[in-house]
Amino acid sequence: MKNENAAARVLHVARSWLGTPYRHQASLKGVGCDCLGLVRGVWREVQGEEPESVPLYSSAWAECGGQESLLDAAARNFLPINIKHADAGDVVVFRMRRACPAKHVGILDTQHSFLHAYEGNCVVESTLDNFWLARVVAAFRFPVVGEGEKS
Repeated sequence: MKNENAAARVLHVARSWLGTPYRHQASLKGVGCDCLGLVRGVWREVQGEEPESVPLYSSAWAECGGQESLLDAAARNFLPINIKHADAGDVVVFRMRRACPAKHVGILDTQHSFLHAYEGNCVVESTLDNFWLARVVAAFRFPVVGEGEKS
Protein backbone atom coordinates (compact mmCIF):
# COMPACT_ATOMS: atom_id res chain seq x y z
CA MET A 1 0.00 0.00 0.00
CA LYS A 2 1.30 3.42 -0.91
CA ASN A 3 1.94 6.03 1.77
CA GLU A 4 0.96 9.33 0.13
CA ASN A 5 2.94 11.49 2.58
CA ALA A 6 6.11 9.47 2.01
CA ALA A 7 5.66 9.61 -1.77
CA ALA A 8 5.12 13.38 -1.65
CA ARG A 9 8.30 13.77 0.42
CA VAL A 10 10.34 11.67 -2.06
CA LEU A 11 9.00 13.69 -4.96
CA HIS A 12 9.62 17.03 -3.24
CA VAL A 13 13.22 16.06 -2.52
CA ALA A 14 13.76 14.63 -6.02
CA ARG A 15 12.52 17.84 -7.65
CA SER A 16 14.99 19.82 -5.55
CA TRP A 17 17.76 18.06 -7.51
CA LEU A 18 16.56 19.45 -10.88
CA GLY A 19 19.43 21.18 -12.66
CA THR A 20 22.18 19.32 -10.79
CA PRO A 21 24.89 18.71 -13.42
CA TYR A 22 25.69 15.19 -14.60
CA ARG A 23 28.78 13.71 -12.97
CA HIS A 24 29.42 9.97 -13.26
CA GLN A 25 29.26 8.24 -9.85
CA ALA A 26 28.64 11.53 -8.00
CA SER A 27 25.73 12.20 -5.64
CA LEU A 28 25.84 15.82 -4.43
CA LYS A 29 22.83 18.04 -4.99
CA GLY A 30 23.70 21.14 -6.99
CA VAL A 31 27.24 19.86 -7.60
CA GLY A 32 26.88 16.67 -9.62
CA CYS A 33 25.21 13.28 -9.90
CA ASP A 34 24.38 10.52 -12.31
CA CYS A 35 21.07 8.65 -12.41
CA LEU A 36 22.01 6.42 -9.48
CA GLY A 37 23.47 9.39 -7.62
CA LEU A 38 20.09 11.12 -7.83
CA VAL A 39 18.34 8.14 -6.22
CA ARG A 40 21.11 7.83 -3.62
CA GLY A 41 20.86 11.51 -2.75
CA VAL A 42 17.08 11.36 -2.41
CA TRP A 43 17.50 8.27 -0.21
CA ARG A 44 19.86 10.14 2.13
CA GLU A 45 17.48 13.08 2.47
CA VAL A 46 14.41 10.90 3.01
CA GLN A 47 15.74 7.75 4.69
CA GLY A 48 19.08 8.73 6.22
CA GLU A 49 22.35 6.87 5.76
CA GLU A 50 22.68 4.81 2.59
CA PRO A 51 22.08 1.11 3.30
CA GLU A 52 25.15 -0.13 1.43
CA SER A 53 28.23 1.17 -0.33
CA VAL A 54 28.13 1.44 -4.09
CA PRO A 55 30.87 -0.35 -6.02
CA LEU A 56 32.53 1.30 -9.00
CA TYR A 57 30.43 0.98 -12.16
CA SER A 58 30.63 1.91 -15.81
CA SER A 59 28.46 4.60 -17.37
CA ALA A 60 28.07 2.56 -20.58
CA TRP A 61 24.42 1.67 -21.18
CA ALA A 62 25.47 -0.81 -23.87
CA GLU A 63 27.71 -2.81 -21.56
CA CYS A 64 26.54 -6.39 -22.06
CA GLY A 65 27.12 -9.42 -19.93
CA GLY A 66 27.70 -9.37 -16.26
CA GLN A 67 25.21 -9.32 -13.44
CA GLU A 68 22.07 -7.31 -12.76
CA SER A 69 23.81 -5.27 -10.05
CA LEU A 70 21.38 -2.34 -10.20
CA LEU A 71 18.27 -4.52 -10.06
CA ASP A 72 19.74 -6.68 -7.30
CA ALA A 73 20.62 -3.65 -5.16
CA ALA A 74 17.19 -2.12 -5.73
CA ALA A 75 15.50 -5.35 -4.65
CA ARG A 76 17.60 -5.44 -1.47
CA ASN A 77 16.84 -1.87 -0.42
CA PHE A 78 13.49 -0.83 -1.90
CA LEU A 79 10.04 -2.38 -1.96
CA PRO A 80 9.41 -4.11 -5.31
CA ILE A 81 6.10 -3.14 -6.90
CA ASN A 82 4.29 -4.10 -10.07
CA ILE A 83 5.26 -1.71 -12.88
CA LYS A 84 1.55 -1.16 -13.57
CA HIS A 85 1.15 0.25 -10.05
CA ALA A 86 4.16 2.58 -10.14
CA ASP A 87 3.23 6.15 -9.27
CA ALA A 88 4.78 9.51 -8.38
CA GLY A 89 7.76 9.09 -6.06
CA ASP A 90 8.47 5.52 -7.16
CA VAL A 91 11.78 4.39 -8.69
CA VAL A 92 11.80 2.95 -12.20
CA VAL A 93 14.67 0.92 -13.62
CA PHE A 94 15.42 0.78 -17.34
CA ARG A 95 17.23 -1.73 -19.55
CA MET A 96 18.59 0.33 -22.42
CA ARG A 97 19.52 -2.64 -24.64
CA ARG A 98 18.31 -6.22 -24.81
CA ALA A 99 20.69 -8.80 -23.38
CA CYS A 100 22.41 -6.07 -21.35
CA PRO A 101 21.99 -5.39 -17.64
CA ALA A 102 19.60 -2.68 -16.49
CA LYS A 103 21.77 0.43 -16.20
CA HIS A 104 19.47 3.44 -15.84
CA VAL A 105 17.16 4.61 -13.07
CA GLY A 106 14.77 7.47 -12.44
CA ILE A 107 12.05 8.66 -10.08
CA LEU A 108 8.50 9.03 -11.37
CA ASP A 109 7.22 12.59 -11.20
CA THR A 110 3.80 11.82 -12.63
CA GLN A 111 2.31 8.88 -14.53
CA HIS A 112 3.75 10.49 -17.67
CA SER A 113 7.12 11.90 -16.60
CA PHE A 114 10.18 11.05 -14.54
CA LEU A 115 13.27 12.68 -13.10
CA HIS A 116 16.71 11.37 -14.03
CA ALA A 117 20.24 12.41 -14.96
CA TYR A 118 22.21 11.38 -17.99
CA GLU A 119 25.54 12.18 -19.58
CA GLY A 120 25.65 15.51 -21.38
CA ASN A 121 22.76 16.90 -19.36
CA CYS A 122 21.73 17.41 -15.75
CA VAL A 123 18.89 16.19 -13.58
CA VAL A 124 15.88 16.78 -15.80
CA GLU A 125 12.25 15.82 -16.08
CA SER A 126 11.56 13.72 -19.16
CA THR A 127 8.35 12.49 -20.70
CA LEU A 128 7.73 8.82 -20.04
CA ASP A 129 7.04 8.22 -23.72
CA ASN A 130 7.04 4.97 -25.70
CA PHE A 131 10.86 5.00 -25.95
CA TRP A 132 11.22 4.95 -22.16
CA LEU A 133 8.18 2.78 -21.43
CA ALA A 134 9.55 0.02 -23.66
CA ARG A 135 12.70 -0.06 -21.52
CA VAL A 136 11.17 -0.14 -18.01
CA VAL A 137 12.02 -3.49 -16.41
CA ALA A 138 11.15 -2.92 -12.76
CA ALA A 139 9.64 -0.49 -10.30
CA PHE A 140 10.32 0.03 -6.62
CA ARG A 141 8.97 2.11 -3.77
CA PHE A 142 11.01 3.80 -1.07
CA PRO A 143 10.45 2.00 2.24
CA VAL A 144 8.65 4.14 4.79
CA VAL A 145 10.77 4.98 7.81
CA GLY A 146 9.13 3.79 11.01
CA GLU A 147 6.77 1.31 9.38
CA GLY A 148 8.70 -1.84 10.23
CA GLU A 149 11.62 -3.53 8.61
CA LYS A 150 11.63 -4.80 5.07
CA SER A 151 11.78 -8.54 4.64
